[in-house]
Amino acid sequence: MDDYFVEFATLLKEGSSIRFQLDNGQLLTPESNKNIKGEHKQRVILNYTPLKNNRVKVNHVSPIYTGAIENGYPERFNNDPVKIQSVWVGGDYLNLIIEVEYREKPITLALLRNLEAAGIELYLSHSRNNDLPGYPQIMHASFLLSTLRSEHPENSKQTVPFRLFINTHAGMRLFQLELI
Repeated sequence: MDDYFVEFATLLKEGSSIRFQLDNGQLLTPESNKNIKGEHKQRVILNYTPLKNNRVKVNHVSPIYTGAIENGYPERFNNDPVKIQSVWVGGDYLNLIIEVEYREKPITLALLRNLEAAGIELYLSHSRNNDLPGYPQIMHASFLLSTLRSEHPENSKQTVPFRLFINTHAGMRLFQLELI
C-alpha cells in the first residue's frame, strides 16, 4: 500500500481543470480528474498519495458540509447537543468533526453570529428536526470565516480572535479561537 494523507481541502474548479487547496495554502493537482465530483469551493476530505511537484494520486474524495457565518442569533439558534471530536481553524475555515444523533430526518446545521456581543461570538446551531431517537453519526463540517477579516480591511494581516459556543450533552462549551 502506498503512503497516503487524509486532509480537509477546498475543491477548486476552473473549466475542466481541478485542483485542491489545503488549509496551509498548498495547491495539489490530481494526476487524473476522472471520478472527481463536487462544486467549486466545496470543502472535501481528500485522501491522496503524493507524487512529484505537487501532483497527487487521488485515492478518495468525500464532500463535507460547507457553510458560512450567518446572522440570526438568538432567534434562529437551535441547541440540540452534539458530541465534539475536533474543532480547529485551518486556512479561512472553522473545521469541525462532531457526532450527531440521526435516524431518518436530515439535521440542520448553521454557524450564527451574535451581533449584540462586544467581541466576535459565534454559535453552532444544530437541530435534529424532531427526528426520532437514532444512532450516533460522525459529521464533518467547514464554515468560511473570511468575512470576519473583511469587516476591518485595515487589519487584514492581523489575527482575528473569536469565541465559539457549542452545546454538548454536558452543557455549553466555549472555545477561544483565532483566524490567522
